[in-house]
Amino acid sequence: MAQANTPPKHSQPSQATEDDSLLPGTGLVRLNKLLAERGIASRRKCDELIAAGKVSVDGDIVTELGTKVDPELQRVEVGGSVLEPHQRRRYYLLNKPRGVVCTNEPREARLRAIDLVTDPQAGRIFCVGRLDEDSEGLILMTNDGEFAQRVAHPRYGVLKTYRAKIRGRIEGEALENVRKGVHLAEGRTEGAFLRVTKRSSQFTIIEVTIGEGKNREIRRIFAHVGFKVLRLKRIAIGPIQDPRLKDGQWRPLLRFEIEALQAGPGEGKPRPRAAKERPRASRSFLPERTPTEQRSRPNSRAPRPPARVPRPEKRIPRPQSRPGTRSHARPAQGSQGRSGARGSKTHKAFGSQRNPSSRNSSTGGRGSHRDRS
Repeated sequence: MAQANTPPKHSQPSQATEDDSLLPGTGLVRLNKLLAERGIASRRKCDELIAAGKVSVDGDIVTELGTKVDPELQRVEVGGSVLEPHQRRRYYLLNKPRGVVCTNEPREARLRAIDLVTDPQAGRIFCVGRLDEDSEGLILMTNDGEFAQRVAHPRYGVLKTYRAKIRGRIEGEALENVRKGVHLAEGRTEGAFLRVTKRSSQFTIIEVTIGEGKNREIRRIFAHVGFKVLRLKRIAIGPIQDPRLKDGQWRPLLRFEIEALQAGPGEGKPRPRAAKERPRASRSFLPERTPTEQRSRPNSRAPRPPARVPRPEKRIPRPQSRPGTRSHARPAQGSQGRSGARGSKTHKAFGSQRNPSSRNSSTGGRGSHRDRS
């Protein structure tokens, strides 16, 4: 009896019967989660793409939400582009300059942030959160949807710090309102941590730390209290800071930085400093002395050793020369003796006898030992 042909495994997308995105023992995963992990969009946007009929599985258009697929065995297409079954996750840190937009729209005429990351192995990456065109500073780029969700969503508590330049002198009640939160169109803000770094009659420079990510939130907050933001720059994302990263430059995230962002506030371990970067030991780092040591050493400062007295230099006497030698005719010291020695040599060369009176007047000295004899 001929055996009936059975259809291949997972030839058709299965419908979700459980809440878990990954079934134990199988390779089935929710379609919207798969698209979000590959960096297509957020899960909500992926649900909209599925409902609009822009996603197909094995050539069949899927419109039902909650569909599960096996990315190892099935072919998933989004807008005509095929998703790769395996994709290495990439994480980048970019210092976005002003005039650059955070979008993946291919028809965008302006310069995009993803175009600044020139790594040939980056693949399809997207921005974690957004910075408007007039803002600048640090922004994360990745193809990991779960990582982006954990960093961008306010419930995970990853704080973002900005440096804002405000027109005018802001103080008092206006600062207190920003700290407590103001009412915007989306509702009341959660408040912010503020630190004024410079203040004058023309402008105020202030650092703002918030945990939300509403559209142009900081500009709208200060506009609500009557001040305009002239310049806005993001300087930190959670524990990630890099003041040496210039405008338009990017670098891959390090492993400890990724782990710190995924752990959330207060759970990630900071990077240990190198030996040359360690601060000098202060009094708080020194071990406390026991009461016995404190009684035995009433003065914390040890006495200095006595200064060393320099020893007198020993003068070695010069050896005396024998009569009749050349060194015997030369005087021991003094400019006058040397002048007399030269005079004796000249007298001997010309063969004339020198007058003792003229000898003393011309040389200004006593002359040589041979002349005196």
